[in-house]
Amino acid sequence: MTQETIDAPSRPTPRSGERPPRPASRPHGQWKVDGTAPLNGNEEWKQVDNGLSVRDRIEKLYSKGGFASIDPTDLHGRFRVWGLYTQRKPGIDGGRTATLEPHELEDEFFMLRVRIDGGQLTTEQLRVIADISIDFGRGTADLTDRQNVQLHWIRVEDVPEIWRRLEAVGLGTTEACGDVPRVVLGSPVAGIAADELIDPTAQIDAITSRFIGDESLANLPRKFKTAITGHPSQDVVHEINDVAFVAVHHPDLGIGYDLWVGGGLSTSPRLAERLGVFVAPERVAEAWHGVAQIFRDYGYRRLRNKARLKFLLADWGTEKFRQVLETEYLESPLPDGPAAPKPLAHGDHVGVHRQKDGRFYVGATPIVGRVSGPTLAKLAELIEAHGSSRLRTTPHQKIVILDIPEDRVESLITGLDELGLSARPSLIRRGTIACTGIEFCKLAIVETKAFATAAVLDLERTLDGFDLPHPISLHVNGCPNSCARIQTADIGLKGQLVMSDAGEQVPGYQVHLGGGLATADREEAGLGRTVRGLKVEADGIADYVERVVKRFLASRAAEADETFAEWAHRVDEEQLR
Repeated sequence: MTQETIDAPSRPTPRSGERPPRPASRPHGQWKVDGTAPLNGNEEWKQVDNGLSVRDRIEKLYSKGGFASIDPTDLHGRFRVWGLYTQRKPGIDGGRTATLEPHELEDEFFMLRVRIDGGQLTTEQLRVIADISIDFGRGTADLTDRQNVQLHWIRVEDVPEIWRRLEAVGLGTTEACGDVPRVVLGSPVAGIAADELIDPTAQIDAITSRFIGDESLANLPRKFKTAITGHPSQDVVHEINDVAFVAVHHPDLGIGYDLWVGGGLSTSPRLAERLGVFVAPERVAEAWHGVAQIFRDYGYRRLRNKARLKFLLADWGTEKFRQVLETEYLESPLPDGPAAPKPLAHGDHVGVHRQKDGRFYVGATPIVGRVSGPTLAKLAELIEAHGSSRLRTTPHQKIVILDIPEDRVESLITGLDELGLSARPSLIRRGTIACTGIEFCKLAIVETKAFATAAVLDLERTLDGFDLPHPISLHVNGCPNSCARIQTADIGLKGQLVMSDAGEQVPGYQVHLGGGLATADREEAGLGRTVRGLKVEADGIADYVERVVKRFLASRAAEADETFAEWAHRVDEEQLR
């Protein structure tokens, strides 16, 4: 990539054999370099009105005038800042996704994203979400891999009442989407895990209370994703966030955080990098704000596909990024800090675990994050019937129930099973996630939830009796944008049209293999490999996964505890077909 920076001589030194980057011939729209004049239509409307004020129009105008009364720029731009996207009109096949205009693809209904920072919920809040789903969303509800809950079939006429109900219990949709600071991922076991280094709740609260809804950060170049964990499992996928804080023990300064920046997937995946600094808990909000302001002031704005923080970091390098952060945005430099150690356990928290107070938390998984309003209402009742009022969502489309007395654990697990939420799932069900897909998403080319669900059920039958050494992560995405993190899965499927054996275009997926983030089974994060021409039809997921998993089990280096990812990068391509 040949991006212009504020100080060309400070570019990272090219590796041996690499051609040094050439200066860009056009400005990138960096506010502190090129000025704030907008260089595209998206930047123009954000400068006129960044979206925070559209709430007033929704409440006073659009909810009364209906869908037809909505200004097009508000509809396709500013509504996102309040967690609202138009959903896909039913019946439009994936082959037309790239050929139709937004107004031709969209229905007069919305996806509504409920923002849940840190994934922390009470049963009262869960019941409110369930009731909104039932009353206004045709019973829909999906757990996302950003710890949010998404509802569908929402009418603009109902949005003010939905906000009223959410805010009455401390929830909301402010900046749940858009070019803003998105939800802050937090450890689902914050404050309760017996083995956590630090409870990050105070740091999450400091960021969200001070900066969410702040006008000065409501016009960023693109989305800005945050993750914070104090748990040794490193359970917030920190390597693929714009900014992340991972708990670490400094030999002289005690417990604090290791700061990572510049991660992101989509069509140009890049893993975050450590800045090599130690951030004391009381300085997390300051450091977060500094990184967010760097993105605002120096991020690339001319081209949307180059407007993520990862592109700036790729050009600057970590040394320059740290220098700018400390000299321009922080009150004082940050001390050098050690890297966090390798994770000690899987971070999805599925199963039964003892809390620091002697009670238990129980992690359960639906199939690919799909639940419903009635299911969530019954879940709230079940949790309360077992003496608790707290639960958490996770970055892996799971639910964790807290504060369960030991003698009530088995009864809870039985009740969860009846709701389709398994605390002792198969390793295939446990490792499978899927994005929204063509059912509701205007960007999608292929259905995901239904195909992934069918594959899980088939694989539980065909792989029954096979001794998998660890969960096999299967991530299913309906388009190239990687909302389901396809490049960091053992088996990642990217939705596209493929050619069938009969010579017809049918829904299918390109296959990525051997990706993953740092876990107890994996030393460090890495992106998956692709095999030229390797694609599967949408209804052939189970057959392909069965075939490749059985080959893995037959030829893995068992004495070295070889993981699927290691095996997938080692073997020749024919083994992966």
